[in-house]
Amino acid sequence: MSGRPCASVVIPCLNEVDHIGPCLDALASQEGLEDDLEVIVVDGGSDDGTRERLTERQEVQAGLIVLDNPARITPVAMNLGIQASSSDMVVILGAHAEVAPDFIRRNLECLRAHPESGCVGGVVEQVHGDAMSRRIGLAMSSPFGVGDARFRTGGVAGHVDTVAFGAYRKAVLEELGGLDDSLVRNQDDELNYRLTEAGWRIWFDPRIRSRYHARSSYGQLFRQYRQYGYWKVFVNRKHRTVTTWRQMVPASFLLASFTLFFMACLGEWLPGTPAGMELALPGLLTLWALWLLGALGAIALAGIRPSDALGVFRSFAILHLAYGWGYCQGIWQFVVLRRSPSAAFKALTR
Repeated sequence: MSGRPCASVVIPCLNEVDHIGPCLDALASQEGLEDDLEVIVVDGGSDDGTRERLTERQEVQAGLIVLDNPARITPVAMNLGIQASSSDMVVILGAHAEVAPDFIRRNLECLRAHPESGCVGGVVEQVHGDAMSRRIGLAMSSPFGVGDARFRTGGVAGHVDTVAFGAYRKAVLEELGGLDDSLVRNQDDELNYRLTEAGWRIWFDPRIRSRYHARSSYGQLFRQYRQYGYWKVFVNRKHRTVTTWRQMVPASFLLASFTLFFMACLGEWLPGTPAGMELALPGLLTLWALWLLGALGAIALAGIRPSDALGVFRSFAILHLAYGWGYCQGIWQFVVLRRSPSAAFKALTR
């Protein structure tokens, strides 16, 4: 035993009384570690009993540290935890997550096996508390719903552009200056983009597994993904580039639909419209038919039972509409008007 923790786990937390216990239980049950585990919970002023629960846990769980986050902003919490960590490996985890018993050991093994990688990560399985969250989780685990993000859909081990609940070399986090505390959403994606731009790689291993409690309502899902789309444009403006191709698809679909609908209306109502306007309505119907076939095909290929199919279909529509609408709002706000983020998009949507 070296006397130093084998890993530091940083958990931003705000009013998580129902989830922080199982999250800490999973970390306390880690297997095959050569040294102790350090867990740093950074609390943003919880008033639902979370803080009392953490105080109780500190009396029985060695290596549990609780810090205050007066700013109540997630990336600020992450940076506070990183600064306080004393291990060479730092895992950024969510309070809604429960990791597998070998989660820390496999992350350590991957970082040792892949010196080119500044970050490693694995699959995040969606946990379903009820029928609605199960259907949302199924949509969020489908490539049709979320694109080719392997940490959601699974796949073979290899280099990727991002992971969730990543395990980072602390030296790399210090080299990058931590997370951007101006970002309410997408702060981990933005960090991973800077990491790869700095010449490091990100390794995905499907044997690294964790579970996350899915959104429990369609309204929450819509607000969450609208924020994702909105803040993605802010990240794009910061780096003057589109960081991944999949972020463009929902907004492109939405803009194409609006454009074709507008052209079809002009062709129907106004005389003397330019040639080709009559193709707008068939084009719009074709676009929607392709989306419908994609959604139905994804449901069929995943073997989703008929009782869940309509809910998964609805979740697909919400994911794409919300992200695309948020992305379009971000383009208008950040690119066209050159404004700062709206206060309405700074509130977290849990």
